[in-house]
Order: sequence, then structure tokens, then C-alpha cells
Amino acid sequence: MEVILKEDVANLGHRGDVVKVADGYGRNFLLPRKLALQATQANKAVIEQMKAAAARRSATEKVVAEELLAKLEPVALTFTRKASETGQLFGSVTTADIAAELETKGFEIDRRKISLSEPLKSLGEYTVAVKLHREVTAHIKVQVSAEATEEAVAEPAAEAAVSE
Repeated sequence: MEVILKEDVANLGHRGDVVKVADGYGRNFLLPRKLALQATQANKAVIEQMKAAAARRSATEKVVAEELLAKLEPVALTFTRKASETGQLFGSVTTADIAAELETKGFEIDRRKISLSEPLKSLGEYTVAVKLHREVTAHIKVQVSAEATEEAVAEPAAEAAVSE
């Protein structure tokens, strides 16, 4: 089945491309989600108009993404989580956590645009890619630190009481 993509689809193509896909993938995934149209002669004419509009839209989106990139590059996020003595987290830091933290700093970024191969499960500093546009990717620093344990908090208080 030949389809014309209305949106960018990962590992398949970009908006406006005519691609050949399996019948089931086209019928059950792409068409119901309005990610593609069947490649008929009438639709191909409509797509040519859509390509021109998409090129203009993509150019403006790229400019907006580059402006956001300039604002996002200096941002550093810090997460405090419970961790074991070996530095492994009890839990993890996920794309949803990063998106929520960015939102508190005034950046509204969809968690699906944040690329983590797997959730962060150990202490340390990481660089996380945020895909703002097809050609623009920001890299933000994420610091994962250990939460202070009760014993560590209690020790300085006990030492202060002894010295008085």
C-alpha cells in the first residue's frame, strides 16, 4: 500500500513523503491516526499544496526551536532521590520527571521529545537530548544527587547538642 505522510513518522519518513508500507500498518495505524493519506492522484495534488505550506511552517517552527534552544542550553536540572550506598537509585528519573521539572522552570516540552535510552537509575551528571525540531536538538544537564538520610541529618544535630 502506498501512503502519503501527513506528519513525520519515526523510521518511516517525513511529512509529504510517498512511502510504501504493509497494508495492515497503513490501514490499522497510519490512516486511523491521521498520520497518512492513501496515495491517489487527487491526494497527490492536495499533498503538493500541503508540502508548500509545510515548508513554510517548518521554517517558522525551526526559528522558534532555535530561540528555545538558546534559552534551554544554560538550564541545569537537579533531582534529589533516595539512593543506596553504591549510588543506585531506589526508583529512577524518567522523561516525565524531566518534562515536569522543565515545566516548573517555564519550559513546556512534551516528554516524548526528551530522548533517554533508558531511565536514569544511578547518581551522577548526565546530558539529555531534547529534540525541539527535526534539525534542532538541545542538550541539557541533569544532576541526580542522593537524598540526605535520617542518620546524616541526626548526626550534626547530636554533635551540636553535645558541644553545648
